[in-house]
Amino acid sequence: MANKIDSNVTGLRYAEETDIKTLPGSPVWHPLEPNSYNDFGGQISTIARNPINPSRQRKKGVTTDLDASGGFAQDITQTNLTRLLQGFFFADIREKLTTAPMNGAAVVLTGVVASTDTYAAASGLAGFLAGDLVLASGFAQAANNGLKQVASSTAGTVVVGDGLVDETPGADAKLQKVGFQFGSAEINVDVSGSYPRLVRASGTKDLTTLGLIPGEWVFIGGDAAATKFTNAANNGFARVRAVAAAYIELDKTAATMVTETGTGKTLRLFFGNVIKNEAAANLIKRRSYQLERTLGQDANGTMSEYLVGAVPNEMSLQIRQADKVTAELGFIAVDNEQRDGSVGVKSGTRPDLVEAPAFNTSSDFSRIKMHLVTAGNANPNPLFAFLTELTLTVNNNVSPNKAVAVLGAFDVSAGTFAVSGSVTAYFADIAAVQAVRNNSDVALDFALVKNNAGMVWDIPLIALGDGRLNVEQDQPITLPLSIEAAEGSNKHTLLFNEFPYLPNAADV
Repeated sequence: MANKIDSNVTGLRYAEETDIKTLPGSPVWHPLEPNSYNDFGGQISTIARNPINPSRQRKKGVTTDLDASGGFAQDITQTNLTRLLQGFFFADIREKLTTAPMNGAAVVLTGVVASTDTYAAASGLAGFLAGDLVLASGFAQAANNGLKQVASSTAGTVVVGDGLVDETPGADAKLQKVGFQFGSAEINVDVSGSYPRLVRASGTKDLTTLGLIPGEWVFIGGDAAATKFTNAANNGFARVRAVAAAYIELDKTAATMVTETGTGKTLRLFFGNVIKNEAAANLIKRRSYQLERTLGQDANGTMSEYLVGAVPNEMSLQIRQADKVTAELGFIAVDNEQRDGSVGVKSGTRPDLVEAPAFNTSSDFSRIKMHLVTAGNANPNPLFAFLTELTLTVNNNVSPNKAVAVLGAFDVSAGTFAVSGSVTAYFADIAAVQAVRNNSDVALDFALVKNNAGMVWDIPLIALGDGRLNVEQDQPITLPLSIEAAEGSNKHTLLFNEFPYLPNAADV
């Protein structure tokens, strides 16, 4: 028997349950990258017997309860958080077309044909339309990976305009829609109304077929001059306000957009996948998981412990100057289990970790903006230019349901979806302090971009608190603010937008 087990030999994975405490027949145990743990496991409660007796001694107590919970902290990368965010948002991801959907059956790609620049499958490819920008990944041949433009498709083929290499793809190969390239002079910028619009100037493309929803973010413009607007103010991140067949109306634009005719432009528009707390009851979905922590080897095999029926409770994003962006994730479970090496870990597949670099707070923020919500103003002035720290907390207020004849809990109940946080900014003018006093409507969003991919976090409606200026000798004045979010005009409190692909222009 070992005298000790070091923490470095441990590992952490999770599998989604079909029902509370019930795993599917073939669970997938997704890997995680914990930096640290917080109260992971089960806490037993006992009550001692203390009868009246001459010896005045207690009798051995009895086990009366079990509280199971666990949390961990990890760096945020492009690939290690999105799937779990569905649990914290109590919602399915709104995913653009892909051959490897997060919550559906995969389309198996069967071949790549160089002579016709074609990706092939038995079926399931008809949804990729001419003009779509797709990201191909997981192919063994480098030429078959990367951003491709769809020329045509059928149920079993996607034809692209790039030179492909013959290949029989492996299981990891996939295609996912990440944007659209319009025809020449097909899109103009119109600022005649209250909000700027991308307007269809020619052709018959129905813009509602892009799958965009109000509140979602897009990135306007590619890297080549012909794929972006000439006026720089018309390119960059923007939020979708409304979509119709002939226009996309925008707000929260990167700059104040101006009228522009897209003569000679084959504009590229990039978009991604959305997770938000849903308002409609049929779209709200509670997920439960089993968290598996391996604990090294005993004489018979791998030891492990499990949180069972674990429902996502609290998530906290930590953003500090000159640091990594990190997240602390906490779960409330109904039970926990321990297994020695003779029993081994639970059955299922255990895919390898997809390596990706962590986002940092120095060079990976493409956008961060807190501003007053002003009707008719698509690019309001920011309340501050720079900040020193930001904390954003999501709390589902989950509590365990206890009952007689149950050790632990038989289920959990979720409370209010609460989003709060704090920010410390460098003071520049009095507007932010006045926004606190006036209980003004405020919004906050930020975009992280790295290696041609990224994400946007958007809180559309905030009430600010605190607001007492911090004045110290020989130091810049700072302004600490508390954040309390509420339901915005698009019926959500928090929205996360994942961009599997972004052009180089997004990383500024």
